[in-house]
Amino acid sequence: MKKLLIVGCGDIALRALPQLVLDYEVFGLARTRAQAERIAALGAKPLPGDLDDAATLPAPAEMAELVLHLAPPGESGETDQRSANLIAALSSRPPARLVYISTSGVYGDCAGARVDEDRPVAPCTVRGARRADAERALLAWGEQSGVAVCVLRVPGIYAAERLPLAQLKRGAPVLRSEDDVYTNHIHADDLAAICVTALARGAAGRVYNASDDSEMKMGDYFDLVADRAGLPRPPRITRAAAEAGAISEGLLSFMRESRRLVNTRMKTELGIRLRYPSVHEGVPQVVAG
Repeated sequence: MKKLLIVGCGDIALRALPQLVLDYEVFGLARTRAQAERIAALGAKPLPGDLDDAATLPAPAEMAELVLHLAPPGESGETDQRSANLIAALSSRPPARLVYISTSGVYGDCAGARVDEDRPVAPCTVRGARRADAERALLAWGEQSGVAVCVLRVPGIYAAERLPLAQLKRGAPVLRSEDDVYTNHIHADDLAAICVTALARGAAGRVYNASDDSEMKMGDYFDLVADRAGLPRPPRITRAAAEAGAISEGLLSFMRESRRLVNTRMKTELGIRLRYPSVHEGVPQVVAG
């Protein structure tokens, strides 16, 4: 069996592991004992290592024929040192393929336009800039080293345990419809399945929008979750009120970007059939507690 190294063994990796261990000999980079135990419980082999400490990476990296890179960048700066450290570790013995999980935030604000993978990146935040830096570095390294690097650009991930219930319970406002932005989604289980498929079929140097078919504004998404959870819908406010401090800066940063991702390439080239084509199928009936 081919050897697969997973870097960034969080929720999506753990969802993908039951399938991956059937297809590959899987190793998971683990920063903590608890993370190592979760990896082992799903049939993979934990390897100690930390992307923030380059000295820990060469030994596990040399074992990989395939790499699934799900680790986010650090929290500061406009470059992704973690991906740079991984590239350095893998370069002594490059894998055949690497799949990188990026973000649709690299596109920046597109004023609600439909966006395919040929649109130039133009991140509006340092968070998006770090992801764009990682993409550029990994794709350039792949071309130079003969590694088939492909990138999945991922929008907002949701699942039963990844819903904005806390915001709804405290009555946090959202934008009124005329000021609102289009937002994009993917169910965590669908994203895990896309990762599995990209490891087998992702083309070298290719980028894929890993998004569902939803075309929904953010406030409408919050309304849907509220309705399914039996909670009051959030109050609607103007953008001026939001910018004046009625909405936290963290959430407001997402409300400054509007786009509708086109997922045709993902479906036609990777052959993806989504289990949850839109949030209407994927957002469950939940009990508010």
